[in-house]
Amino acid sequence: MKKFKYLGILLFSAAAVSFTGCSDDDLNPNSIFQTETGERSDFDKWLDKNFVEEYNLDFKYRYNDNETDRNYNVIPATYESSVAMAKLVRHVWLETYVDCAGKDFIRKYTPRVIQLIGSFQYKEGGGITAGSADQGMKVMLYGVNHLDLDNIVVDTEEPYNKSTSPLNLNNWYFHTMHHEFCHILTQTKSYSTDFQTISAGSYHATDWINVDDENAPKQGFVSGYASGEYNEDFAETYAFYVTLSAEGWQKILDMAGETGAPIIQQKIDMVREYFKNSWGIDIDEMRSIVLRRSAEAATLDLRTLD
Repeated sequence: MKKFKYLGILLFSAAAVSFTGCSDDDLNPNSIFQTETGERSDFDKWLDKNFVEEYNLDFKYRYNDNETDRNYNVIPATYESSVAMAKLVRHVWLETYVDCAGKDFIRKYTPRVIQLIGSFQYKEGGGITAGSADQGMKVMLYGVNHLDLDNIVVDTEEPYNKSTSPLNLNNWYFHTMHHEFCHILTQTKSYSTDFQTISAGSYHATDWINVDDENAPKQGFVSGYASGEYNEDFAETYAFYVTLSAEGWQKILDMAGETGAPIIQQKIDMVREYFKNSWGIDIDEMRSIVLRRSAEAATLDLRTLD
């Protein structure tokens, strides 16, 4: 059992002693924990309509032990952050693929579950996990309580902006979702094995964690994570390309220099060819849609259900 659950028991006991100091106005009627009563909020009904019925996707925001890694201490997503993230995911990610490839495409290949967690996963050594995927079926999005609804940032200009205050949604969430969706597609239709040969002998299979993002381009990789192995290399190359502006992508090529830039260019050319030939998707059109919808994110009403 996680430490925060024990803490919750202590806090609950303390709250019971001082309950008379609270008013009904302080209580949010929308539970963020999994319940067994079957009661459904307006948000639950909204999710049924906008995710389950539209995209065959179960968007989960209530905390459930079975959906988390028990090696980490995490907290539930707040109701307010969950509403905001659901609207952002729909607008910036799902509807991008609808615009570019059609609703039937995204309904067929999208992950079946998205689970929100309020806090990040903090690893030993200081690493932070903001998103993960389980065999293409479930995507976990962490740290959603860090969302500042009055300061929505989707930075498409700086490739390695890992800011958490304000939270850069592009780095922490949308890049991850495009990356994982790329894995789903390449597991369905394979890409050319020629891609594996581009950086053969240069991958850091056991020490990629030590490759800084800013130094990776010189070796022909768009990020340190891309340097781990060719499947991650392919997905990272795609995700960086479609979530960055032309200027942002050029910054990576500039960092790569005369040695790394031709390698990265060869990789993105193969990624472009794969998506066009296998899925009929023009990744340059995809990028233009992503950029437009990313720019619109700050104008969305993230507090109310439409």
